[in-house]
Amino acid sequence: MGSILNYFNLNSTSGIALYSVVVIVLCWVFSRLSRTLVILFLKRRFTKETFGETRLKFTRNSLRFVFGLLGVLVIIFTVPVYKEQVGYIFSGAGILAAILGFAAKDAISNLIAGLFIVLFRPFRIGDYIELDKGQMGIVEDITLRHTVINTFENKRLIIPNSVISTESVLNFTIQDSKILSFNNFMIGLDSDIDLAKKIISEEASRLDFVIDNRTPKDVIDDSPEFDVRLIEVTDTAMHIRAYIWLSDPLEEFKMKSIFKEAVHKRFKKEGVSLPIPLRKIVR
Repeated sequence: MGSILNYFNLNSTSGIALYSVVVIVLCWVFSRLSRTLVILFLKRRFTKETFGETRLKFTRNSLRFVFGLLGVLVIIFTVPVYKEQVGYIFSGAGILAAILGFAAKDAISNLIAGLFIVLFRPFRIGDYIELDKGQMGIVEDITLRHTVINTFENKRLIIPNSVISTESVLNFTIQDSKILSFNNFMIGLDSDIDLAKKIISEEASRLDFVIDNRTPKDVIDDSPEFDVRLIEVTDTAMHIRAYIWLSDPLEEFKMKSIFKEAVHKRFKKEGVSLPIPLRKIVR
């Protein structure tokens, strides 16, 4: 470093500026080189590993931050005018430490929480998750400070790592992407229950992304592919629920809409009556 400093006049503004540019460029080059080497190593090791992409992105972000910080520190502690100012600042080390500690509290907690997310793996990049407050979407990135979630409105939800690490996260895809979807239908009290269940089963079989989750024994025993049950009878209606297994949780909302529309049209066509609310008129 001393031989490099001999090429720059660090007592002039132009010399300091040129030196700073050189340090920044060198740090950028080393950052790119180290990230390339580390990522090649991780890709070779974790190609088939479930959380490989998450580790790769977090490592890339971490190395970028480390080399950026290193470049700033090199400039501060090698340029005489900056080094002198730092000396004055650190003369009040106790006060400075308290100020820096308070200011960096959130940053440090986010950094540690980010490391815990990568290590303990409650979710990964590409996972479909839902948070405590009902916010849901696809995990797009995990940085040193925050996690980025792409919502279904194509908006980015930026959540500090220290916040998301303390919430309960419903992960739809962490182990198995298939899900059980509950689909509810209400029919009139005088409706033919068997006909209604037959219509629901037939329309379910026409849906995309539906999978047959029966065991081999169920298939041999000729058990129904879809579990359709009468779960409640009220004063005005009968409540039927269809349990449908799907291969892709991202398609559930679309499937529900198509399914309900198709069943409603069949109910009307084949004479399955819908609930009629009873109203008591008081004079």
